[in-house]
Amino acid sequence: MLLGIGFTPMGMLIVGLVALLMFGKRLPDVMKSLGRSVTEFKKGINETTSEDDPPAKS
Repeated sequence: MLLGIGFTPMGMLIVGLVALLMFGKRLPDVMKSLGRSVTEFKKGINETTSEDDPPAKS
């Protein structure tokens, strides 16, 4: 649990309000940056797993 609020709708609302208070007008830029980071992380994971796969025998 996250400080006793868990992942309930009320807890997510509180987290959203805190993020809004902290980032305000920069929130869209922060979310865009977070999305790009997640995308790059997934690309890195996929590249790593494809390098680990042995070549297929034909």
